[in-house]
Amino acid sequence: MGSTTAGAIAVAAEALSTVATRMSAPPSFDVADFPVPHGREEEWRFTPLERLRGLHDGTAIATGTGVKVVVEAPEGVTVETVGRDDARLGSAGIPVDRVAAQAYSAFEQAGVVTVPKETVLTEPIRIAVHGEGGVAYGHQVVELGAFAEAVVVIDHTGDAVLASNVDFVVGDGARLTVVSLQDWDEKAVHVSQHNALIGRDATFKSVVVTFGGDLVRLHPRVRYAGPGGEAQLFGLYFTDAGQHQEHRLLVDHNVPHCSSNVVYKGALQGEDAHAVWIGDVLIEARAEGTDTYEMNRNLVLTDGARVDSVPNLEIETGEIVGAGHASATGRFDDEQLFYLMARGIPEMDARRLVVRGFFAELVQQIGVPDIEERLLAKIEEELEAAVA
Repeated sequence: MGSTTAGAIAVAAEALSTVATRMSAPPSFDVADFPVPHGREEEWRFTPLERLRGLHDGTAIATGTGVKVVVEAPEGVTVETVGRDDARLGSAGIPVDRVAAQAYSAFEQAGVVTVPKETVLTEPIRIAVHGEGGVAYGHQVVELGAFAEAVVVIDHTGDAVLASNVDFVVGDGARLTVVSLQDWDEKAVHVSQHNALIGRDATFKSVVVTFGGDLVRLHPRVRYAGPGGEAQLFGLYFTDAGQHQEHRLLVDHNVPHCSSNVVYKGALQGEDAHAVWIGDVLIEARAEGTDTYEMNRNLVLTDGARVDSVPNLEIETGEIVGAGHASATGRFDDEQLFYLMARGIPEMDARRLVVRGFFAELVQQIGVPDIEERLLAKIEEELEAAVA
């Protein structure tokens, strides 16, 4: 293991000891350290536990037909399948709830993708995760060496009950963009903790897109291994009738002079569509010079949908550049609709234009043309379903 990664892990461990005091249970790789949740706990109160299909209580047993993972990487990138004893596993973060710990305890092999230092990729790395109808536990590591640049697309499709941990280790001065697509079939269940450890003067951009699945619960987490790090966390979700989509974020500003910007947007339609967004930002006492902002906006398209949006900001030092958060949930802007309809645009077409405009800034953050086109088509498909 290189000196940069080893130093990053040391900083991560120190940061975790601080964050642990703010949780109901300390982070741990051992599932036995977490009690079985009952739904009354703060971190589980929005999640319908009965729909987790046993991921939370140990009754979901992995099968050989869980998921198939295929990695396509440009020349120069190292792609490995490793055993549980590989030192790089868990290097960016420790499980913070029982499902994440269960995933870490139950996987048999993990994937490791390594981009060497100073390597600048012109084509994305693509990791396809396709569900084949069973239960699976997984672990994936993406590591960028110093001053490397890469885009990684993680594409989830098919049907599965999947719990996983994904580690992103971004070396000093490196730039990593990750696009995580949740385009599951309607019965799939997906619970995952994403851990990003950002090196000195490095940039990490995450774009999370969630459409499919019966229940999706994602837990992106960010920490810094040196000053000057930048995190950009974007999210787009479209929640249909009966779906539960939950995004729980934590940005831990644990070193000085780092920045973060969080923007998540969602649209909901149909009876019992339920979206949950929890945005936690912690600025520790030693993190002077922090600049952070988080925002969540939700557009409710029909009756019967529910949104829970909870931004949280904890500041332990007054020596910061800026910090703020915002949350808004509402229906269509009547003035926008009136403006478009007054110019001869039919009401349903006007509604489509408003929704496309609502999501446009986030789709543009992806930077992978075929993925952007696919998402725009998916948004159109969702809107057509609403009309039908």
